[in-house]
Amino acid sequence: MKYSKITCIFLVTLCMSVIVFAQEVVTTVNEPRSEITVEQEYLSTIEDVIIKELANSDNLDTKFVALQHIETALEEGRLSPQIEISLQSLAGEGVLKESRTANRLSNNYPQIRSKAADLLGQTKTKAAKETLLKIAVAENEPMVLSSVVRSLGKIGLNDSDDVANTIAWVERRFSILNPTDSLAYEVLDAYEALLPTVDDKTQMIECIASIAGNYRYVTPIRTKALDLLKKLTTKGIY
Repeated sequence: MKYSKITCIFLVTLCMSVIVFAQEVVTTVNEPRSEITVEQEYLSTIEDVIIKELANSDNLDTKFVALQHIETALEEGRLSPQIEISLQSLAGEGVLKESRTANRLSNNYPQIRSKAADLLGQTKTKAAKETLLKIAVAENEPMVLSSVVRSLGKIGLNDSDDVANTIAWVERRFSILNPTDSLAYEVLDAYEALLPTVDDKTQMIECIASIAGNYRYVTPIRTKALDLLKKLTTKGIY
């Protein structure tokens, strides 16, 4: 049954590719590329349907295919409401959206969450930020949190220091029991990007200083933290 479904999806995708190619030819000959045609709108709808079905599948590999479609769409400048909804759903797979079989969590896919969180950073929308903040609070996998923090830094929205303070909370939660170099690196990178948007820098400074003084982190991470503290003081940012 699963193979039949995947085959059907493949055929639909193939048909869509053929139509896209044909549309490009027609556009080249008859119309300016900047115009949105009925066919293009139709193809966008088809793409949304395919991504939605792939994302909602129970199959892990199928969800990866959904992320591949979404990544291609974003690279080509296509971000529809449905694509964003699918990304938010995939980013919360197993954390914000749980499926259980015999009272056992059956959709704990950190690889999916991590990739989806990275792609949410490319959308740079307020809705993406809000989803990432929810995941930051609920997530326990450092790999996923690294992607979440990285994307929050890319998006750059920090209303009332909500992002900066959430990042500090995440770092505190992991620094004692499970300090992770990759997560600490992303925290520092995100803070460097968010510096101009932070009003009350107290929690951010404490977080950076904590990383700088935590000898369970490798030397390059602690050095990066010290350099960021110097940047804050020498440039009069704090």
